Amino acid sequence: MTARSPQDAGDLSRAAPAQDRRRILALDYGRKRIGLALSDELRLTAQPLTNLVRKNRADDIRRLREICRAHGVARIIVGHPVHMTGEAGAMAEEAARFATRLKRELGIEVELLDERLTSWEAEQTVAGTRSSRGRAPVDDVAAAILLREYLERHSPMRGAIAEKV
Repeated sequence: MTARSPQDAGDLSRAAPAQDRRRILALDYGRKRIGLALSDELRLTAQPLTNLVRKNRADDIRRLREICRAHGVARIIVGHPVHMTGEAGAMAEEAARFATRLKRELGIEVELLDERLTSWEAEQTVAGTRSSRGRAPVDDVAAAILLREYLERHSPMRGAIAEKV
C-alpha cells in the first residue's frame, strides 16, 4: 500500500461526495415559491423538504446548489405543469427553461415530469392537518407526490414484481 500525503487525502475527501450522490430532488416550480422534496439514499421514499421563497434566478440557483451539495443529490426532477389536455402553456415553458438552466449551472441530470394534479392531491393530503387560519403552502408536499410517482415508475422492484405476475 502506498502512503498518501495529506494533500492527497484532501483530494479524496472532496471527491467522495460525488461518489455517494444517490438522492433525487424534486421541484414543484412556481413563480413565488419552489417546493422541494428529497428521496432517501436508496430511492425508496419521498419526503417534503422545504418551500424556497423565490428571490431572483441567480440566488435561487445558488440555494439549490447548496441543497444539492448538502444532501448528495444525483438527479433533479422538475414538475412540468402542462394543462389537463397535455398542452404546454406559458408556465410549462418557464419550468422547462428553468430545468435547462439547472442542468447547465449545477451539472446534475435534470428531468421534466408531468405534474398534473399533484397540487390538487397535495391540497387533499394536507386538508385538516395544517391550520386553515395560517394556511401554509403545499408546494413541498406537491413535490413529494411528484417524486413518489417518479420513484414508483423507476423502481427496480417494479420490474421484478411484473415478471413474477
